Amino acid sequence: MSHFSTIPAVLLLSLPPSILVGIDLLTFTTSPQFLGIKNLPPGWHFLYTSETTSFSIRDGFWFHIPAPSPSPNLIVRKWDPTSSSLIPCSSDEEAQASEGLEGIWKERLTPYRQSAGGEEKGDWAALTRHITPALLSRLTGSETDWRITTASCGAQDADHIPGLSAAETGLEERELRFLGIDLKRTWRVGAVGRERTEAVLDRSWALGEVEKRFEFEGDEGGDVVMGEIEVCFLMVLTVANYSCLEEWKRVLVLVLTCRRALRAREGWFAEILGLLRRQLERGDDVEGGLFDMGDEGGAYMKGLLKGFKMILGQVFGQGEGEDIKEELGELEVFLKTEYGWELSDAFVRKGMLELEDGEQIEMELEDMEGEDERGEYAPVVVEL
Repeated sequence: MSHFSTIPAVLLLSLPPSILVGIDLLTFTTSPQFLGIKNLPPGWHFLYTSETTSFSIRDGFWFHIPAPSPSPNLIVRKWDPTSSSLIPCSSDEEAQASEGLEGIWKERLTPYRQSAGGEEKGDWAALTRHITPALLSRLTGSETDWRITTASCGAQDADHIPGLSAAETGLEERELRFLGIDLKRTWRVGAVGRERTEAVLDRSWALGEVEKRFEFEGDEGGDVVMGEIEVCFLMVLTVANYSCLEEWKRVLVLVLTCRRALRAREGWFAEILGLLRRQLERGDDVEGGLFDMGDEGGAYMKGLLKGFKMILGQVFGQGEGEDIKEELGELEVFLKTEYGWELSDAFVRKGMLELEDGEQIEMELEDMEGEDERGEYAPVVVEL
């Protein structure tokens, strides 16, 4: 076995020229001489390909490079022209590729880097901190082949058309197995009346149930909720997967509408906000944007964060919850600088308006009642 096989690298066999290749946060178009990427740092990586650089199906797979060790760290895949994707090689093909590494190492393998400019910020490592093998196996339904494409979809996001087969609807892709969050039912079985209403206004119970169901994914330093947020965001960023975007939104709504859990897990919520800020800083890397961050398109995220800030003010008093408040403050600064967002309620809702003839009338702004949960939109606990 060549000594080069102990240096982390990914070898891509029979890859046609001018294919779009992406690894982590870097994308490039291949040349005829390109055969792979070398000097991969330890940690999680996602490599994907597409036949064109425009909006088309992208196909990728996750893999992990362990900390430096004498064992082989060579990942070998080959191009399958039938499926237009990279597929695993046989053990014989891998052994043969390993023996031939010395002849191609210098000229035909490109060194790993995070960005086209060569600036290494460690962003990718910070965005994949809570991913585990158990999470990827559950999500993809495979213990070893952690493949996700643009068309991969969760059951709750699929459009099921009666009378048409999966082939006819284009849904033959592997199903993504998400956390199964149902935001329309966030209370325990048997709950009625006030308990149900409170579980809608405070989703702490539902968050705890999700974590209990998937606690086995917490091994190796992982966290099931943060891991789901990380993977789903990165699948939007790299392969533009719509279903992962929907799951990303569902998890954030679940987390940012909790009240009781805030006090018990202050540090955890602070870490969630830090992760969200790092992700939104990368939002422009998504082709076409993560979503429209303008006044109309950004209403979803803006409303969610404004609601969370309101909850924060109700749960914590002066001098309390400082870690969460600090992270939310940093997120606010970023959103205000980049998009002009205001998450505070520091604007006049009611006042006197002077008309042209000098008459004064009292006016009240009602346009923001839905976003601020005032007036007819205010939550009410009812007895059934």
